Amino acid sequence: MPTSSLTPLVRSWIEGWVVSRGAADPEPEPWGWSIDVGNLAQSRRHVLVDGDEATVRGLAADSAAPGRWLKVFLPRVTTAHDAPNAAEDIVASWLAPGWTLGTPGFLMTTELRHTPIDVPAGHRVRTWTRGGVIRVALTAPDGALAARGQIAPTGGTAVADQIATSPLHRRKGLGSVVMRTLHHAALERGAHTGVLVGTVEGRALYEALGWRTHAPMVSASFGSP
Repeated sequence: MPTSSLTPLVRSWIEGWVVSRGAADPEPEPWGWSIDVGNLAQSRRHVLVDGDEATVRGLAADSAAPGRWLKVFLPRVTTAHDAPNAAEDIVASWLAPGWTLGTPGFLMTTELRHTPIDVPAGHRVRTWTRGGVIRVALTAPDGALAARGQIAPTGGTAVADQIATSPLHRRKGLGSVVMRTLHHAALERGAHTGVLVGTVEGRALYEALGWRTHAPMVSASFGSP
């Protein structure tokens, strides 16, 4: 098991992610964790804490099968904040042919707290829980799904996941409504810290809501299922 300063945060993210996605229990590895996801597009993922060249090269060679994914967290580097592609360029140079980079991400956390939720007129927020996962759906006045998200509390931490706003309804503050609703729901279930891996686009929203970035994460998948 890695002993990096990122290890507790990454472990918390994994614990909530497997609940959110219904994946298998994570298997500890010297460099992080392996997780059976069980779908054709992603059968198994390997999550590396503080990924280094030798480990990534070796794991990529051993895991070269369709449906395999690598999720590589890197030590926070100065260029990673100002140039989102810096971390991708580093990991890309370690991968053999057949591996394709996916959407980059950022490991982020926040102290959960109650804040006002301003739901736009005519919109409707619905929240429900199934299998330990709290889901939020925000519909527009015409009944269309405008934004959604989910969060999986696991003790003191809660992992936000699959936050999305319809392209037709962006820049209306709906993502903030979803996130604040999830924050409140997780607090009510005893969580005090939020954890997520945000995209480049989502990072701006989360930082505006008080989330802090800890490290970049690079995704890579092999072949086609």
